[in-house]
Amino acid sequence: MAKLSVKSIIKAKNERKLSVITAYDYLFAKLFNGEVDMILVGDSLNNSFGGRPDTLSATLDVMIYHTNAVCRGATDTFVICDLPFGSYLDESGALASALRVYQETPADAVKIEGGVVKAPLIKRLTENGIAVMGHIGLMPQFFRSEGFAVKGRAESDLERLIADAKAVEAAGAFAIVIEGVTADVAKKITEAVSVPTIGIGAGKDTDGQVLVWSDMLGFFEDFKPKFVRHYMQGAQAVRKAVKQYKEDVESGAFPAENEQY
Repeated sequence: MAKLSVKSIIKAKNERKLSVITAYDYLFAKLFNGEVDMILVGDSLNNSFGGRPDTLSATLDVMIYHTNAVCRGATDTFVICDLPFGSYLDESGALASALRVYQETPADAVKIEGGVVKAPLIKRLTENGIAVMGHIGLMPQFFRSEGFAVKGRAESDLERLIADAKAVEAAGAFAIVIEGVTADVAKKITEAVSVPTIGIGAGKDTDGQVLVWSDMLGFFEDFKPKFVRHYMQGAQAVRKAVKQYKEDVESGAFPAENEQY
C-alpha cells in the first residue's frame, strides 16, 4: 500500500474508510507499516507504555523520542505525532512545539485536542506548512476537568460539537478524530464537514477508525472499553510463550544443538 498524503487522506472521505492504529516504538511500527493508512504516535503511550493513569505527564521530548522510533519502522505509512498536554497553550507555543516535531522527526503531521478554542492555533500551524489532525469530543488531555464522560447525550452537545468540527476544518485540519461521542451525533458531525473523521468510541459512521494497538491486540488487561475489539489475545499468547521458554530452560531443552555456536 502506497504511503498516503494529506490530499489523498482528504480524498478518501468519499471513497473508502480509513484505518488508523497507534504505535510507540520501532518494532510494532515496522509490523504495522503498510498495513494501515495512518499510524498515530499517541500520548496514550503514557498509559499503555508508561503505566500512568492519564496522558498529562507526557512531554514533548518523550513524544519526539517515540515518534522518531515509529518513523524508523513505518517508513511507508503516514505518521502523526500527538502534541502533548501543555505544549500548545497559545499560538506561539503551539508553533514552537510543532516546529520541533517537524525539525526533529520525519513525522507527517501533528495532532491537537480542542475545537473552537484551539482553531486559531491550528490555523497558525497550517499557515506555516504544518499538517494538523484535529481531535474533538472526549479529550483525554481534559481528563481532570471533564473526566471521561461520553459526549452527545446532552441536547446542547450536538450544536457544540458540530461547531468544534467546523472550526477545526476551517482552520485547515486535514482530518478530525472524534472520540467518545454517541454514534448518532458522530454521524451528524461527519456529514457536517468535508474532511475525514476518525472515530474511536464514536460508532460506525465516521470516515475511519483508530484503536490503541495494545487494546486491539489484547495486550492491555486492566480493563476493556466498550468500543474495543480484541483481534488477538496478545497477553495470553505472551504468557504461554514465556512459560514454555522457562520450562525449556529448566529442562535443558533450550538451547538445542542447532542453537549453539
